[in-house]
Amino acid sequence: MSNSFNDSSRGDERGHYSSQSHNFSENRAMGDAGETSQFSVNERGWENSHYNTIPSQPNGAYGGGSEWDVPANQQKTKGAQGAKGMGALAVAALMLCSAGIGGGVGAWVVHNSQSSVPADNALDKPAETRQVAAAEGSVEKVAQKVLPSVVSITTASERGTASGSGSILSSDGLVLTNNHVVAGAGPDAQMEVLLADGTTHPATLVAGDAATDIAVIRIEGVNGLRPISLGNSSQVQVGQEVVAVGSPLGLTSTVTQGIVSAKNRPVTAAGEDGQSSVIDAIQTDAAINPGNSGGALVDMEGNLIGVPSVIASNSAGSEQAGSIGLGFAIPVNQARRIAEDLIDSGKARMPVIGAQIDSRPIARGALVREVTPGGPADKAGLKDGDLITKVDDRTLDNGVALIAAIRSHRIGDSVTLTVTDERGGNERTVDVTLAEAQD
Repeated sequence: MSNSFNDSSRGDERGHYSSQSHNFSENRAMGDAGETSQFSVNERGWENSHYNTIPSQPNGAYGGGSEWDVPANQQKTKGAQGAKGMGALAVAALMLCSAGIGGGVGAWVVHNSQSSVPADNALDKPAETRQVAAAEGSVEKVAQKVLPSVVSITTASERGTASGSGSILSSDGLVLTNNHVVAGAGPDAQMEVLLADGTTHPATLVAGDAATDIAVIRIEGVNGLRPISLGNSSQVQVGQEVVAVGSPLGLTSTVTQGIVSAKNRPVTAAGEDGQSSVIDAIQTDAAINPGNSGGALVDMEGNLIGVPSVIASNSAGSEQAGSIGLGFAIPVNQARRIAEDLIDSGKARMPVIGAQIDSRPIARGALVREVTPGGPADKAGLKDGDLITKVDDRTLDNGVALIAAIRSHRIGDSVTLTVTDERGGNERTVDVTLAEAQD
């Protein structure tokens, strides 16, 4: 694929966006040797990048991958600090427990001096063995359904090791994950998958796409796996409860709970190869940490609604900053389309409008710099200098928001663009039929 955007998703639009950063950094942890890095906002690709976001867009760090190995001297320093803190906590806890035990014994002695009736002691009673069934719609019930369908992925190469998560797509071993999970350790990496039953199996890459940060791998020599149930991300509502499942920091089969904080949140990451990714993200406050990437964000019926990919951190100096309640997932409808393309042809197909977008900061909207002759925008009557302010009923803050909105559609879909002149006057609407991006 070409490294240039030919409109809002691929072609000459890529590389034409300027960005302003928020006051938090974004980290992606993919392995054990300096894989985590900061990101600058660009338009496509996830790999080892530095994020900034265009105004109103959050910066995020990839949620995928375990930490690269930290030098021994650094580990020792952190360990010493941790030990000191834990010692203080242990002393405090011990003091508290001692006080509690002393009080309890004293009360028992006084009681016994007044009565010969033996004290009721919970330690003398057998443990309760009755198992309470998980309620429908509970986190416990969701976990029971989803955990067998989520795997831990580890890649190893001369660069080091990296890890993330994935969701099983088929009983014979197809797995959906993030491209940066499987590409982070290099093309010569060997891949291994840990299933929920504790068994490990070799795996191979089917295909991946840096522009969308979606990849599909195949676990070798398996059958009878439980595929995850795919939901419909277009039905997601802000405020609904969700559950994230994955392997944060290598802790397999970890379950966290939260809500959908926002939807249609444009998030951008630039890669070291010059490509960048733009996703129309689902934002959640469910705890997502390095290693969750490629895993599952599910609704309370256990249906996959998003692929956790990015986290935002306010700790600029930390290479492995944890969750602060700002996680971002690729909507499953988009991930599903890309996965189907990758399985069928090894290549992701992207919708475009056929226009280049100016990178100059403007009050709102996406400024058309050049219309591709014969393309969808040209056929719809768009001109150089037009300002696109809406896609259907969705208001655009900038060019990245336009790209994210277009990528949420399929090739061949018709969208209604609200357009003004560069000064915001002469508002009109045009219908554009999305075409396939060309290499």
